[in-house]
Amino acid sequence: MKKRLLALSFVICQLSFSLSALAERREVHILSANDMHANIQVFPALAHIADSLRALYPGLLVFSAGDNRTGEPLNDMYEIPAYPMVALMNQVGFSATTLGNHEFDSGPRGLARLINLSNFSYLCANCYPADSLRLHLLPTKSFDVDGIRVGVVGAVQLGTHGLPDTHPDNCRGIHFSPVNETVAKYERLRQQNDVVILLSHNGYEADVESSALFPWIDIIIGGHTHTQISGGETHNGILITQNVNRLKRVTHITVILDRDSVGAPWHIVRKKADLIDVQHHTGRNVAVEDMVRFFCSNPAFERPLTQVEQPFTSYEELGCMMTDAFVAETGADVAIQNYGGVRYSEHPAGPFTVSDVLRLDPFNNETVMMELSGEELQQMLLSVSRNDASDFPFVSGILCQVERDAIDTLRIKKLTLLDTRGRKLNLKQRYRVVTSSYVASIADAPRRDQGQFINRKTADIIISHLEKQPSINYQGVRRIR
Repeated sequence: MKKRLLALSFVICQLSFSLSALAERREVHILSANDMHANIQVFPALAHIADSLRALYPGLLVFSAGDNRTGEPLNDMYEIPAYPMVALMNQVGFSATTLGNHEFDSGPRGLARLINLSNFSYLCANCYPADSLRLHLLPTKSFDVDGIRVGVVGAVQLGTHGLPDTHPDNCRGIHFSPVNETVAKYERLRQQNDVVILLSHNGYEADVESSALFPWIDIIIGGHTHTQISGGETHNGILITQNVNRLKRVTHITVILDRDSVGAPWHIVRKKADLIDVQHHTGRNVAVEDMVRFFCSNPAFERPLTQVEQPFTSYEELGCMMTDAFVAETGADVAIQNYGGVRYSEHPAGPFTVSDVLRLDPFNNETVMMELSGEELQQMLLSVSRNDASDFPFVSGILCQVERDAIDTLRIKKLTLLDTRGRKLNLKQRYRVVTSSYVASIADAPRRDQGQFINRKTADIIISHLEKQPSINYQGVRRIR
């Protein structure tokens, strides 16, 4: 009897060992970036990070959640606008990107040219370009990582007019559909893949909302709002990642999968995300460093225009400087600059260069002059605030008293316009108002005068104005109360 029990025990142990031998474990590793905004100077460090991870994990996937371009003159003003970023992303070995709103900044033809120069895929399910534009976009793509199928669907945010946040002319010939309505059509990715990723340029809050709607997604790699998430957050069982802009940090995502036996389905047993500091990374890829040095060899961008006496410390201080330049150069009574059009909030004391202007105002906007009544001006400011999806615009020539809702602080209950002496503006009087072509395009409040181009770029106007100033000081300047 004892011999039979021992024999049975031996068989069970052998069977258990055999079954465990059939069980498998695999890992998928992803390096993700978002809102790089053409910060080409840190690419030698990014390339070294990618090289180091790829040495450990040969199947490494590298994804971008959009807004790869716009923000660095050396990239945006290149002979082929934004080509340096594409060349560097090719060298790093990106697998795919979704479209950010700024991918459209050079219009459909400019975007088509960049896509054709890219060795990686552009994934955007809710973007439908006309065939004549020859935009080679894919809604989804699957990647094979050591036998693991990774399915990715891409999507770009839409503003209040149903377009990404760029000048409407940049999207001519392109139709867009709502993000969640579109993503819902791709649930089949769950049956076709072991890991499903939404590559999203929709913003943090929208990504959290999506996590509740799409339980079949495993990971959302997000962008657009520059939200710094500490590694990753889990919402409704879905891992969400996002970092601040300009490649200060990237995320290393690890997905661990098991299956019981050969041929059995894979199951995700763990998802985790770790931050990697790019800004202070000491390693360098020498080949990429040489490429960056070549792209940066344009001394014209470093020409000083004026001296900053005291540091700029806020978006409003820089917005006031920009609008003052618009007024001074055009003779307008009032100038308007949308909040989202001021691209950084700080600048140290010292030289203010051509490059500083082009990073501050990188959109190549035309200058528009119009004549508005005080009432039309008031309604225009409200509509820009509503449609810019950032905050209240900056002004010159007037002061604004803004009363906000106590709960929804972005909703404006009351707007009072004052002249520069603090007296209420005459709403019946007409004023010459100067702004950018982007602001004119998103301001949907009724007005008789739609505006005229004056054949000057807004950045050129700022450069021209600053060249005439021995020094500037905007510390503490506030016009929105």
